Amino acid sequence: MFLTKHNGMIIGPIASLLGMCMNGIFYVLNQIGIPNIGLAIILFTLVIYIFMTPLQIKQQKFSKLSSVMQPELMKIQKKYQNKKDQVSMQKMQEETQAVYAKYGVSPSGSCLQLFIQMPILFALYRVFYNIPAYIGSVKNIFSGLVNGIIATPHYDKIMDKVYKASNMKAVSVDIAGNGSAADKNYIIDVLYKLSDKDWDKLHKFFPDLADQINNTHSSLHSVNSLFGINISDTPWNLISTSVADHAYFILFLALLLPILSYLSQVINIKVGQLNNNLSDDDPMARQMKSMNLMMPLMSLFFAF
Repeated sequence: MFLTKHNGMIIGPIASLLGMCMNGIFYVLNQIGIPNIGLAIILFTLVIYIFMTPLQIKQQKFSKLSSVMQPELMKIQKKYQNKKDQVSMQKMQEETQAVYAKYGVSPSGSCLQLFIQMPILFALYRVFYNIPAYIGSVKNIFSGLVNGIIATPHYDKIMDKVYKASNMKAVSVDIAGNGSAADKNYIIDVLYKLSDKDWDKLHKFFPDLADQINNTHSSLHSVNSLFGINISDTPWNLISTSVADHAYFILFLALLLPILSYLSQVINIKVGQLNNNLSDDDPMARQMKSMNLMMPLMSLFFAF
């Protein structure tokens, strides 16, 4: 769904807090003369990684201790392998708990860190997905054009055509056509996600707003361009348009970004496993191996 900030009970407040941090970074960049959303995202990501480092360290410590504990845990499992009575199962649980207590870790230790990290990552996605909702100066770029669109008769029906003519895949939201703040937010959300070609098409929908369209697009392009690509566009769409236009440098960058996302995650997993000696006979090890294969592939897919 469109319409500015995410309003979920858990993700919403976290996204708002992260959005304030993102807005602060962009404000500083703007003050020193380099207002660029791509650069702001890079710096913001570094800040988030710094704050999440303690959790990453705890996660790695838990993984290393798990590899040390595995022989003892496997020994307990083999000891009670064919014993299904209640007394044996209780003793197995007590001995397993004793091993965890011996090494000072909790069986749910890794899950707790995951539960802390996941809402932050989902909130980051919401901030990056809808930048104008969280960075006021970017939202202000659209003010003049949005006012012109609102003043256009039957703008609600025209904006519906603009949405349908674009390459966006988000769920459409009904626009009221009454000039409300919700309508303005919806228009900004649609405009922000337009590709460069969609901006060219905008002229035929609003022929009387040519100057405002050009000025808004130019201002947005200056803050939204990183290494020559529009970061509000998807790599998949950039690939299809660059092939048609024979823009091979853009094609290279559009392919490179998802591939780097995949490789960085694979390397991160490999580094985290350097000192782990989990046995393939361990169910947890097999589960971790499957996750380590699937997560980078999911990242590659979502990046495209």
